[in-house]
Amino acid sequence: MKYNRVLTIAGSDSGGGAGIQADIKAISANGCFAASAITAITAQNTVGVTDIHPIPNETLRKQIQAVLEDIGADAIKIGMLHSTETIRTVIETLKPFGIKSLVIDPVMVATSGDRLLLNDAIDTLKNELIPLARIITPNIPEAEILIGRNLRDQSELADAAKELGEKSGVSVLLKAGHLTEDVLTDILYDFETKEISVLESKRVHSKNTHGTGCTMSSALAAHLAKGASLKEAVEAAKDYINNAIIEGADYEIGQGHGPVHHFYNCWK
Repeated sequence: MKYNRVLTIAGSDSGGGAGIQADIKAISANGCFAASAITAITAQNTVGVTDIHPIPNETLRKQIQAVLEDIGADAIKIGMLHSTETIRTVIETLKPFGIKSLVIDPVMVATSGDRLLLNDAIDTLKNELIPLARIITPNIPEAEILIGRNLRDQSELADAAKELGEKSGVSVLLKAGHLTEDVLTDILYDFETKEISVLESKRVHSKNTHGTGCTMSSALAAHLAKGASLKEAVEAAKDYINNAIIEGADYEIGQGHGPVHHFYNCWK
């Protein structure tokens, strides 16, 4: 018997709701074995980020190599990278392994509003790392940074997702959570088929939304690792995060944005 394996490369959230901690929970809840390489340690809780300590790039490189040379990976999810040097370390370390299902969550800003990516690293992320992905999963503020203009309403998202996908040569899941409509309409532009899919869900009014991006992208990577098509993996990940938000909405934890309920389908 063999596990379906997902490696997550991301920052550590001491509060447990986002980053590596959320990734491992989501990957596990979606039926895969989770391995990790930590890019930075954050002092973080439901209120905000008070410190970021980057892991030395040589240590990051050795973490990735240690996992891939022994355990391997059927998919890789990449989250917070923080700096240009870190991004380039990840690129150079991954090249020899030829992982095809690479999911990049272009983490730039935390739910609390704290900036997680240095300004000089944005161009490196856009021009050097993103083109290596199979799919990227930006929210609206991240997509605005990547395409260089504001997105004001739902009608603009399909064109923006296609523009970003064609520009970068990757598939794009553009998430609509930062808009205000009662129905969330995420857009999938599948670069492999050139198809646009509209993915709707009813908005859940909850303050417990810390780590939603990390969680969804990790669930997506898990389903790719299990052999799902891109569209199937996106649909399964969206269903998972929607239910995790619903099931976590009534919990009280911390004084700010609490986590989703990663294990809603296990604890029952």
